[in-house]
Amino acid sequence: MLPFTKLHGLGNDFVFVNDLDERLQDEELPDLARAVCDRHFGVGADGLVQVLPSAHADFRMRIHNSDGTEAAHCGNAIRCFAKFVCERGLHAEPTLTVETIGRLNRLRAEICGGRVERVRVDMGEPIFVRERIPVAGPGSAEVINEPLQVGGRQLQMTALSMGNPHAVIFVENIEEFPLEQIGPLVERHEAFPDRINAEFVQVLSPTDLRMRVWERGAGPTLACGTGACATLVAAARTGRAERRATVRVDGGDLEIEWTADNHVLMTGPATEAFTGEWPR
Repeated sequence: MLPFTKLHGLGNDFVFVNDLDERLQDEELPDLARAVCDRHFGVGADGLVQVLPSAHADFRMRIHNSDGTEAAHCGNAIRCFAKFVCERGLHAEPTLTVETIGRLNRLRAEICGGRVERVRVDMGEPIFVRERIPVAGPGSAEVINEPLQVGGRQLQMTALSMGNPHAVIFVENIEEFPLEQIGPLVERHEAFPDRINAEFVQVLSPTDLRMRVWERGAGPTLACGTGACATLVAAARTGRAERRATVRVDGGDLEIEWTADNHVLMTGPATEAFTGEWPR
């Protein structure tokens, strides 16, 4: 049996496995993620998260999406990661470092009565260079307010990486926008060789943004932490918002700040749902 804990960040939910002894094998992870994340026949989640040892940080986080593909980063999962390790006595301090693919993330947990209520994460620096996102086209160019033809619609996107790729698209009325129709077309558009996360955003005010998301490898989710960061950065970069704002997702609110030293800070809750054992 494989012990697990299900946690969520504003409804973006994950099955966590303490794999500090590294017993899960690479070849089994895609099938295991698909089975565990299935909402009819499994536990039900947007992703499977391993808590792993690291030679460069306090821990390493590895994520497999519900379709079995590996994700480079996830803002909601990493807040849940802090809650998991702190509340289980795996880490004694409110500050910790977590290694993800290509990034070293610094976190601070807000602890009350022995429980982690909120977590602030330094999500690192946004990347606008086209070839590093990646987006097809001239390698050194940035992708700011660029047209994107999708499903008979002429959209305008700003693309960037927050450790994983995002295309931020501003719309007039987010509640009426056909997310489930347009989202998968953006994800798999030929402009994005590695596919992409698509954020659709309505600017309510310079400090208040409403976002819905279609996540690469997971589809529509209630929240996306890296997507909220990308949303604030894209809105500020294009003059639509200030450098600190609330990003309202389907599952709740995240506080995002793009600091003067070019780092993006994300603050939000993490919640444990239940524990169990998965047959192996």
